[in-house]
Formats: sequence, C-alpha cells, structure tokens
Amino acid sequence: MKKILSNQAVKKFMHNRKAVLGLIIVCFLVLAVILIPIFMKLDPYTTDRAVGFNKAPCSGHPLGTDDVGRDLFARLLYGGRISLFVGIMSTIISVLIGIPLGLIAGYFRGIAETVIMRVADAFMSFPTMVLILVLVAVFGPSILTVTVVIGVLGWTAIAKLIYGNVLSIREREYIQATKAIGMSTPKILLSEVLPNAIPPVWANISFRVAGAILTESSLSFLGMGVQTPQASWGNIIFAAQNLLVLTARPWVWFPPGICIILVVVGFNFIGEGVRDALDPKTK
Repeated sequence: MKKILSNQAVKKFMHNRKAVLGLIIVCFLVLAVILIPIFMKLDPYTTDRAVGFNKAPCSGHPLGTDDVGRDLFARLLYGGRISLFVGIMSTIISVLIGIPLGLIAGYFRGIAETVIMRVADAFMSFPTMVLILVLVAVFGPSILTVTVVIGVLGWTAIAKLIYGNVLSIREREYIQATKAIGMSTPKILLSEVLPNAIPPVWANISFRVAGAILTESSLSFLGMGVQTPQASWGNIIFAAQNLLVLTARPWVWFPPGICIILVVVGFNFIGEGVRDALDPKTK
C-alpha cells in the first residue's frame, strides 16, 4: 500500500509542470555550481593584476572583476556552493531538532508537551531576523555560525507540524493495537507514528531551504553573514550598496540576484509540488 501511494505521489509530482520546472532549475543550479568550477579550473580568491580592478566583462572574465581584481564568475559559482550549503544544512539541523521534539510532545503529552510547545512559542514570538542578527553578532559571523543559528531557530515550524499530526495519530485504533500486543514505545514511534506523521514535513523542507537561502543572503548583504574572501550570493550583492556599482556595473550584482530568485522560486515550486502530490484530495 505504501509503495502504491509512493508511486502515485511521484506520478502526481511529475505531472505538475511547476514542480518539474522547479526541479529542473534547482538541479541545473546545483550541477552548475559544483561542476563548472572543476572543469574551468576557476579561482575565486586570486587577484588578476593583469586585468585590473572593477573591470567590465571580457573574454577571460565573463562577469568582470570585483574591487580587488577577483573573477566575479568564479565567485558567483563558489558563492552558490556556500549559499546552497547553508540552506540545505540549516534545514537538516531544523529537521533533526524539530521531528524528535514534535514526536515527544505529541505522543507523550503532559509535561513534555507543555515545555516543548511553550519553548516553541517563545522562539516564534521573537522577530527571527533580529534574533539571528543578535546571535551571529555574539558568536561571530561565519559559515558555521550562520548555518547553525538559522538551523536551530528554524525547528519550531517542523515541530508544530509533527506535533499536530501525532496528536491525531496516537488515538487511532492501529496504534492502540500495537500497544495491546506489547510493542515497545520506541518501535511504535519509529515504525507506526513517524511514517504517518511526516508527509507534510517533506513539503515544508523545500520551503525551509528556500527561506534559509534568503536569510543567509540577507545576513551576508548586511555584512553579518559569510565574510570575504569567502563568497556567497549575498555578500557579492553587498557591493551594490555603492551607488556607482548599482547604476554603472550591473554585472556585479545582477547575476547573483537572479540566482537567488531562481533557486528560491525553484525550491518553492518543488515544495508546492510535493504538498499537492501527498494530498489525496488533489487530482
């Protein structure tokens, strides 16, 4: 039965044009940022003194050079690696925290439910960006700090999803039957409750990745995210705070801006496609 449902979900996903388009966009960007630097042997850190600083696109530098002579095309691709890494890894951290806490709160209820849900409410009551800025300022801006902070602060939505599903699942007859035959609680949670509670999380994961990439880009644009000489799409756009760059050198900020838009739209299309594919009411 699960296999049939899985096959049906895949077919529904593949018949969703927006979802397939999003998948193509994301796969293209991921392959581009991973493979192109390898085959073209790009260097995002070395200054090209022969070409100079702030140069327009040319044959050796398709997107020109930045204010210290580094190749902007190389930095765009390496920056994509870091932005995608932060988005995906922070989402994994959120999932690893949110799913167990949601399971515990929904299944055991009582004190565990009260503590976990009130902590989640406390996390959600603070403006997320302000809290992230404070934590990054305290621990110092870096790839690791940004990834962990975004991940740790993003567990609440996933925990709430799991919690709501587990509340209804725990009262169903097949769960009561597994208790009656003496199945252990960990086994009930892992084999019976979690597989039935987790489907809505798959769609949320895609939205979380898109949101995390936007958050990282915003932090880097504000100077509190990934620090130079390391590149990310956000800190490449940081140069656009200069009015001269914004108006006279659009090749500096336009490509990373387009990449951010594409990857966020791609992940959102995938998330909508997964949500519709797992919803039995959609056709």
